[in-house]
Amino acid sequence: MGSIILEKIKYLFSGSFALVMATGALSIGTYLLGMTMIAHTLLVVNIVAFLILWVLTLIRLIKFFPEVIADLTSHANGPGFFTLVAGTCVFGSQLIIVLEHYAIARVLWYVAILLWIMIMYTFFTAVTIRKNKPTIAEGINGAWLIATVATQSIAILGTLLLPYLVLGVEIVLFFTICMYFLGCMLYLNIITLIFYRFTFVEFKYEAFSLPYWINMGAVAITTLSGATLILHADNFPLLTEITPFLKGFTLFFWITGTWWMPLLFILMIWRYIYHHYPLTYDPQFWGMVFPLAMYTTSTYQLSEALQLPFLLIIPKIMVFIALTAWVFSFLRMLAYIGRLLRAGYKKA
Repeated sequence: MGSIILEKIKYLFSGSFALVMATGALSIGTYLLGMTMIAHTLLVVNIVAFLILWVLTLIRLIKFFPEVIADLTSHANGPGFFTLVAGTCVFGSQLIIVLEHYAIARVLWYVAILLWIMIMYTFFTAVTIRKNKPTIAEGINGAWLIATVATQSIAILGTLLLPYLVLGVEIVLFFTICMYFLGCMLYLNIITLIFYRFTFVEFKYEAFSLPYWINMGAVAITTLSGATLILHADNFPLLTEITPFLKGFTLFFWITGTWWMPLLFILMIWRYIYHHYPLTYDPQFWGMVFPLAMYTTSTYQLSEALQLPFLLIIPKIMVFIALTAWVFSFLRMLAYIGRLLRAGYKKA
């Protein structure tokens, strides 16, 4: 039994914290929409998931360090490590919004910044100086956009923590504004490569993996980041001055995410229904749930920031789609874990 668990830890999916990202984003969205019981239930689930995943990650880091480095410096697996940053920040934001707890969230923000620096520069240095590089068809996928998600998640949590940080409000807001624009830069650079991959390189249905949903999720969290800054504009004169630009840029990213959603659903039908691709559980499922949940939350906050109440109809519908996707993925995950445990007991 122990050998099977260690084997799974050794090859732990680098994007495992997408579970925390998806659950946290959905919890925040349901809370904002008045579904407090669901929001608190998801919070409990996320606390357990967050702790378990960090324990597994630390065990892997200690016992299987070479495998961790090999994944982190890989074109295919490296981007998944940005879920550690995003998951930590989304969980911190969840604690603030749903539980109004700031002390732990403040610690999580500092940890996330440290992780962001380590992962960002290790990964991009490694893939830059690598001699033998994959083709664009083999090397790029939607997971690369988690770099954007991680960057924007730091901007959001920092803005929410404004009254509870040792640094001055203006310093923190300047930092979060910079992170917002840095996240925008990363999205625009990476999505250009992905769009080229979609339209000018052969794209088989097997290649349409669930992380491509981050095409939409990255702009959804960018929308939330921009809306959060707009809602805090009164705290910083510079932010007040650029608010008109920020509103336009944030709306630009929201409509980009809205454009992506129908195309991604069509490609899902193409893969799973037209080509009958097996819908077996994969940790990458959470890479689809997170964008749906984040789009719900970001649209709600955008309607508040731009004072457009008619937009609220979208999150009121999307929340049920996101909840359905979350429940489906969660039940499939439990069934998968159950099969692993049964196999372990039989082997023991």
